[in-house]
Amino acid sequence: MTFGNTILNADGLRLTPEEKTLFAEVNPFGFILFSRNIDTADQVRALCAEFREAVGRDCPILIDQEGGRVQRLRAPLAREWLPPLTHADRAGPDAARAMYLRYRLIAHELRGLGIDCNCAPMVDIAREATHPFLANRCYGRDAETVTLLGRAVADGLLEGGVLPVVKHMPGHGRATMDSHHDLPHVDADPEDLDDTDFAPFRALTDLPMGMTAHLVYDRIDDKPATISPRMIGLIRDQIGFDGLIMTDDLSMKALRGRLCDLSRAAIAAGCDVVLHCNGTLAERAEVAHAAGEMDAAAQTRAERALDRRQAPGELDIEAAEADLSRLMGGEVYER
Repeated sequence: MTFGNTILNADGLRLTPEEKTLFAEVNPFGFILFSRNIDTADQVRALCAEFREAVGRDCPILIDQEGGRVQRLRAPLAREWLPPLTHADRAGPDAARAMYLRYRLIAHELRGLGIDCNCAPMVDIAREATHPFLANRCYGRDAETVTLLGRAVADGLLEGGVLPVVKHMPGHGRATMDSHHDLPHVDADPEDLDDTDFAPFRALTDLPMGMTAHLVYDRIDDKPATISPRMIGLIRDQIGFDGLIMTDDLSMKALRGRLCDLSRAAIAAGCDVVLHCNGTLAERAEVAHAAGEMDAAAQTRAERALDRRQAPGELDIEAAEADLSRLMGGEVYER
Protein backbone atom coordinates (compact mmCIF):
# COMPACT_ATOMS: atom_id res chain seq x y z
CA MET A 1 0.00 0.00 0.00
CA THR A 2 1.46 3.35 -1.06
CA PHE A 3 1.17 6.05 1.59
CA GLY A 4 0.06 9.59 1.02
CA ASN A 5 2.73 12.28 1.46
CA THR A 6 1.00 13.83 4.46
CA ILE A 7 0.62 13.80 8.21
CA LEU A 8 -2.75 15.30 9.13
CA ASN A 9 -4.80 16.05 12.22
CA ALA A 10 -8.37 16.12 13.53
CA ASP A 11 -10.59 18.98 14.62
CA GLY A 12 -11.71 17.52 17.92
CA LEU A 13 -11.94 14.61 20.32
CA ARG A 14 -13.35 12.14 17.80
CA LEU A 15 -13.34 11.95 14.01
CA THR A 16 -16.25 13.37 12.09
CA PRO A 17 -17.77 11.37 9.24
CA GLU A 18 -16.25 13.88 6.81
CA GLU A 19 -12.77 13.39 8.30
CA LYS A 20 -13.10 9.62 8.07
CA THR A 21 -14.05 9.90 4.41
CA LEU A 22 -11.12 12.20 3.59
CA PHE A 23 -8.57 10.09 5.45
CA ALA A 24 -9.75 6.91 3.73
CA GLU A 25 -9.39 8.66 0.37
CA VAL A 26 -5.95 10.27 0.76
CA ASN A 27 -4.34 7.64 3.06
CA PRO A 28 -2.00 9.94 5.02
CA PHE A 29 1.23 8.42 6.27
CA GLY A 30 0.18 9.29 9.80
CA PHE A 31 -1.58 11.70 12.13
CA ILE A 32 -0.61 14.19 14.83
CA LEU A 33 -2.40 15.07 18.06
CA PHE A 34 -2.85 18.48 19.66
CA SER A 35 -4.43 19.70 22.89
CA ARG A 36 -7.81 20.03 21.16
CA ASN A 37 -7.71 16.26 20.57
CA ILE A 38 -7.07 15.32 24.20
CA ASP A 39 -9.50 14.87 27.08
CA THR A 40 -9.44 11.51 28.85
CA ALA A 41 -7.24 8.46 28.45
CA ASP A 42 -10.08 6.38 27.02
CA GLN A 43 -10.97 9.18 24.58
CA VAL A 44 -7.36 9.48 23.31
CA ARG A 45 -7.11 5.74 22.82
CA ALA A 46 -10.44 5.73 20.96
CA LEU A 47 -9.32 8.59 18.69
CA CYS A 48 -6.05 6.81 17.87
CA ALA A 49 -8.03 3.70 17.01
CA GLU A 50 -10.29 5.77 14.74
CA PHE A 51 -7.30 7.21 12.90
CA ARG A 52 -5.95 3.73 12.24
CA GLU A 53 -9.33 2.35 11.27
CA ALA A 54 -9.82 5.20 8.78
CA VAL A 55 -6.69 4.22 6.82
CA GLY A 56 -6.97 0.50 7.46
CA ARG A 57 -3.50 0.01 8.95
CA ASP A 58 -1.34 0.58 12.01
CA CYS A 59 -0.30 4.07 10.99
CA PRO A 60 2.04 6.17 13.15
CA ILE A 61 0.44 8.70 15.49
CA LEU A 62 2.65 11.62 16.48
CA ILE A 63 2.62 14.19 19.24
CA ASP A 64 4.84 17.00 20.52
CA GLN A 65 5.64 15.87 24.06
CA GLU A 66 8.89 17.67 24.82
CA GLY A 67 7.97 18.79 28.33
CA GLY A 68 7.77 22.34 29.62
CA ARG A 69 5.73 24.64 27.38
CA VAL A 70 5.50 22.13 24.55
CA GLN A 71 3.66 19.11 25.83
CA ARG A 72 0.20 18.29 24.54
CA LEU A 73 -0.53 15.76 27.28
CA ARG A 74 -0.98 17.39 30.68
CA ALA A 75 -1.85 16.19 34.15
CA PRO A 76 -3.54 13.92 35.01
CA LEU A 77 -2.72 12.10 31.74
CA ALA A 78 1.00 12.85 31.97
CA ARG A 79 3.63 14.26 34.25
CA GLU A 80 4.16 18.04 34.16
CA TRP A 81 7.79 18.14 33.06
CA LEU A 82 10.28 20.95 33.52
CA PRO A 83 11.48 22.71 30.35
CA PRO A 84 14.21 20.57 28.77
CA LEU A 85 17.00 23.12 29.25
CA THR A 86 16.08 23.58 32.91
CA HIS A 87 15.99 19.81 33.34
CA ALA A 88 19.43 19.38 31.76
CA ASP A 89 20.95 22.27 33.71
CA ARG A 90 19.70 20.94 37.06
CA ALA A 91 20.98 17.45 36.34
CA GLY A 92 24.43 18.86 35.54
CA PRO A 93 26.95 16.06 34.94
CA ASP A 94 24.12 13.52 35.16
CA ALA A 95 22.10 15.21 32.40
CA ALA A 96 22.38 12.37 29.88
CA ARG A 97 21.01 9.79 32.31
CA ALA A 98 18.34 12.22 33.52
CA MET A 99 17.19 12.98 29.99
CA TYR A 100 17.13 9.29 29.12
CA LEU A 101 14.90 8.54 32.11
CA ARG A 102 12.67 11.53 31.38
CA TYR A 103 11.95 10.38 27.84
CA ARG A 104 11.73 6.73 28.81
CA LEU A 105 8.91 7.74 31.16
CA ILE A 106 7.37 9.93 28.46
CA ALA A 107 7.43 6.97 26.08
CA HIS A 108 5.59 4.90 28.68
CA GLU A 109 2.94 7.63 28.95
CA LEU A 110 2.52 7.82 25.18
CA ARG A 111 2.35 4.09 24.50
CA GLY A 112 -0.35 3.70 27.11
CA LEU A 113 -2.57 5.99 25.04
CA GLY A 114 -1.87 4.49 21.61
CA ILE A 115 0.69 7.12 20.53
CA ASP A 116 3.90 5.76 18.99
CA CYS A 117 5.89 8.77 17.70
CA ASN A 118 7.23 11.80 19.55
CA CYS A 119 8.58 14.92 17.84
CA ALA A 120 11.86 14.83 19.77
CA PRO A 121 14.81 15.02 20.22
CA MET A 122 15.11 18.70 19.44
CA VAL A 123 18.82 19.21 18.87
CA ASP A 124 18.88 22.92 18.09
CA ILE A 125 21.64 24.72 20.00
CA ALA A 126 20.62 27.47 22.42
CA ARG A 127 22.40 30.82 22.18
CA GLU A 128 22.01 34.21 23.83
CA ALA A 129 20.02 35.49 20.87
CA THR A 130 17.82 32.39 20.41
CA HIS A 131 14.17 33.42 20.36
CA PRO A 132 12.31 32.63 23.62
CA PHE A 133 9.86 30.37 21.77
CA LEU A 134 12.77 27.94 21.30
CA ALA A 135 15.43 28.70 23.88
CA ASN A 136 14.38 26.65 26.92
CA ARG A 137 13.22 23.80 24.68
CA CYS A 138 16.90 23.20 23.79
CA TYR A 139 19.14 20.74 25.61
CA GLY A 140 22.31 22.79 25.76
CA ARG A 141 24.46 25.60 24.44
CA ASP A 142 27.09 23.71 22.46
CA ALA A 143 27.07 20.97 19.84
CA GLU A 144 28.74 18.35 22.03
CA THR A 145 26.23 18.66 24.88
CA VAL A 146 23.24 18.80 22.56
CA THR A 147 24.44 15.72 20.69
CA LEU A 148 24.97 13.74 23.90
CA LEU A 149 21.55 14.63 25.29
CA GLY A 150 19.82 14.21 21.94
CA ARG A 151 21.12 10.65 21.81
CA ALA A 152 19.88 10.01 25.35
CA VAL A 153 16.42 11.32 24.44
CA ALA A 154 16.26 9.15 21.30
CA ASP A 155 17.38 6.08 23.23
CA GLY A 156 14.75 6.62 25.90
CA LEU A 157 12.00 6.92 23.33
CA LEU A 158 13.11 3.97 21.20
CA GLU A 159 13.50 1.67 24.20
CA GLY A 160 10.02 2.73 25.27
CA GLY A 161 8.56 1.70 21.91
CA VAL A 162 8.17 5.24 20.54
CA LEU A 163 9.75 6.48 17.32
CA PRO A 164 11.74 9.72 17.67
CA VAL A 165 11.57 12.60 15.17
CA VAL A 166 14.79 14.66 15.29
CA LYS A 167 14.23 18.39 14.72
CA HIS A 168 14.58 21.09 13.38
CA MET A 169 16.86 20.16 10.49
CA PRO A 170 19.47 21.45 9.88
CA GLY A 171 19.36 23.68 12.99
CA HIS A 172 17.01 26.35 14.34
CA GLY A 173 18.99 27.68 17.29
CA ARG A 174 20.27 30.85 15.62
CA ALA A 175 16.74 32.05 14.81
CA THR A 176 15.83 35.31 16.52
CA MET A 177 12.20 35.19 15.35
CA ASP A 178 9.37 32.79 16.12
CA SER A 179 8.70 30.81 12.94
CA HIS A 180 5.09 30.34 14.02
CA HIS A 181 4.65 34.02 13.12
CA ASP A 182 7.64 35.18 11.03
CA LEU A 183 10.31 33.79 8.71
CA PRO A 184 13.70 33.82 10.48
CA HIS A 185 16.90 34.46 8.54
CA VAL A 186 20.32 33.19 9.58
CA ASP A 187 23.35 34.99 8.16
CA ALA A 188 26.05 32.63 9.42
CA ASP A 189 29.09 31.31 7.62
CA PRO A 190 28.35 27.86 6.12
CA GLU A 191 31.57 26.41 7.54
CA ASP A 192 30.62 27.62 11.02
CA LEU A 193 27.15 26.14 10.60
CA ASP A 194 28.65 22.82 9.56
CA ASP A 195 30.87 22.74 12.65
CA THR A 196 28.11 23.72 15.08
CA ASP A 197 24.41 23.70 14.17
CA PHE A 198 24.64 20.83 11.70
CA ALA A 199 26.86 18.64 13.92
CA PRO A 200 24.16 17.14 16.21
CA PHE A 201 22.10 16.11 13.19
CA ARG A 202 25.14 14.50 11.60
CA ALA A 203 25.67 12.49 14.79
CA LEU A 204 22.04 11.30 14.77
CA THR A 205 21.65 10.27 11.14
CA ASP A 206 20.66 6.76 12.23
CA LEU A 207 17.34 8.02 13.62
CA PRO A 208 14.29 7.06 11.57
CA MET A 209 12.67 10.45 11.00
CA GLY A 210 13.53 14.13 10.95
CA MET A 211 11.67 17.45 10.72
CA THR A 212 12.74 20.52 8.78
CA ALA A 213 13.21 24.09 9.97
CA HIS A 214 11.23 26.99 8.51
CA LEU A 215 14.12 29.44 8.21
CA VAL A 216 16.41 30.85 5.54
CA TYR A 217 20.16 30.30 5.66
CA ASP A 218 21.07 33.42 3.69
CA ARG A 219 24.56 32.34 2.62
CA ILE A 220 23.31 28.99 1.29
CA ASP A 221 19.95 29.72 -0.33
CA ASP A 222 17.23 32.37 -0.38
CA LYS A 223 14.40 29.90 0.22
CA PRO A 224 13.21 28.51 3.57
CA ALA A 225 14.87 25.15 4.22
CA THR A 226 11.54 23.30 4.06
CA ILE A 227 11.01 24.23 0.39
CA SER A 228 14.65 24.54 -0.68
CA PRO A 229 16.08 21.75 -2.85
CA ARG A 230 19.54 23.03 -1.93
CA MET A 231 18.88 22.76 1.82
CA ILE A 232 17.18 19.35 1.63
CA GLY A 233 20.12 18.23 -0.51
CA LEU A 234 22.45 19.50 2.20
CA ILE A 235 20.54 17.49 4.81
CA ARG A 236 20.79 14.38 2.65
CA ASP A 237 24.34 14.72 1.34
CA GLN A 238 26.39 16.98 3.63
CA ILE A 239 24.76 15.92 6.89
CA GLY A 240 24.06 12.40 5.63
CA PHE A 241 20.49 11.90 6.84
CA ASP A 242 18.68 9.20 4.86
CA GLY A 243 15.66 8.82 7.14
CA LEU A 244 12.15 10.06 6.45
CA ILE A 245 12.08 13.87 6.25
CA MET A 246 8.85 15.63 7.19
CA THR A 247 8.20 19.33 7.03
CA ASP A 248 7.47 21.40 10.07
CA ASP A 249 3.83 22.49 10.11
CA LEU A 250 2.90 24.13 6.81
CA SER A 251 0.28 26.24 8.57
CA MET A 252 2.97 28.20 10.43
CA LYS A 253 3.23 31.82 9.27
CA ALA A 254 6.92 31.55 8.36
CA LEU A 255 5.80 30.13 5.02
CA ARG A 256 3.78 32.33 2.69
CA GLY A 257 1.61 31.20 -0.17
CA ARG A 258 -1.17 28.82 -0.97
CA LEU A 259 -1.10 25.53 0.89
CA CYS A 260 -1.26 23.56 -2.35
CA ASP A 261 1.78 25.41 -3.71
CA LEU A 262 3.73 24.98 -0.47
CA SER A 263 2.90 21.27 -0.40
CA ARG A 264 4.14 20.75 -3.95
CA ALA A 265 7.24 22.86 -3.27
CA ALA A 266 8.17 20.84 -0.17
CA ILE A 267 7.82 17.52 -2.00
CA ALA A 268 9.71 18.89 -5.01
CA ALA A 269 12.49 20.07 -2.69
CA GLY A 270 12.97 16.52 -1.45
CA CYS A 271 10.81 16.25 1.68
CA ASP A 272 9.07 12.90 1.99
CA VAL A 273 6.06 14.03 4.01
CA VAL A 274 4.12 17.27 4.44
CA LEU A 275 2.97 18.01 7.99
CA HIS A 276 -0.22 20.07 8.24
CA CYS A 277 -1.46 20.70 11.76
CA ASN A 278 -4.03 23.49 11.84
CA GLY A 279 -6.70 24.15 9.28
CA THR A 280 -10.13 23.39 7.95
CA LEU A 281 -11.14 20.11 6.41
CA ALA A 282 -10.96 21.76 2.99
CA GLU A 283 -7.38 22.89 3.70
CA ARG A 284 -6.38 19.39 4.77
CA ALA A 285 -7.85 18.04 1.55
CA GLU A 286 -5.97 20.71 -0.43
CA VAL A 287 -2.66 19.73 1.17
CA ALA A 288 -3.24 16.01 0.73
CA HIS A 289 -4.23 16.22 -2.92
CA ALA A 290 -1.35 18.57 -3.75
CA ALA A 291 1.24 16.43 -1.95
CA GLY A 292 0.04 13.23 -3.62
CA GLU A 293 1.42 9.77 -2.97
CA MET A 294 4.94 8.77 -1.99
CA ASP A 295 7.40 7.88 -4.70
CA ALA A 296 9.46 4.71 -4.34
CA ALA A 297 12.30 6.36 -2.38
CA ALA A 298 9.97 8.04 0.11
CA GLN A 299 7.95 4.84 0.53
CA THR A 300 11.14 2.92 1.28
CA ARG A 301 12.18 5.46 3.92
CA ALA A 302 8.68 5.42 5.43
CA GLU A 303 8.60 1.63 5.66
CA ARG A 304 12.12 1.57 7.08
CA ALA A 305 11.08 4.06 9.77
CA LEU A 306 8.03 2.01 10.71
CA ASP A 307 10.19 -1.11 10.91
CA ARG A 308 12.01 0.58 13.81
CA ARG A 309 8.88 0.35 15.94
CA GLN A 310 9.27 -2.20 18.69
CA ALA A 311 7.49 -3.35 21.79
CA PRO A 312 8.65 -1.35 24.82
CA GLY A 313 11.10 -2.97 27.16
CA GLU A 314 10.16 -3.61 30.76
CA LEU A 315 10.25 -0.53 32.98
CA ASP A 316 10.09 -0.31 36.76
CA ILE A 317 8.28 3.02 37.01
CA GLU A 318 8.92 3.49 40.71
CA ALA A 319 12.64 2.78 40.36
CA ALA A 320 12.97 5.05 37.31
CA GLU A 321 11.26 7.93 39.10
CA ALA A 322 13.40 7.43 42.19
CA ASP A 323 16.57 7.40 40.07
CA LEU A 324 15.48 10.54 38.23
CA SER A 325 14.59 12.33 41.45
CA ARG A 326 18.01 11.51 42.89
CA LEU A 327 19.79 12.84 39.79
CA MET A 328 17.70 16.01 39.84
CA GLY A 329 17.91 16.70 43.56
CA GLY A 330 14.16 16.18 43.83
CA GLU A 331 13.32 18.94 41.32
CA VAL A 332 11.83 16.85 38.50
CA TYR A 333 8.40 18.25 37.66
CA GLU A 334 6.68 21.61 37.29
CA ARG A 335 4.62 22.66 40.30
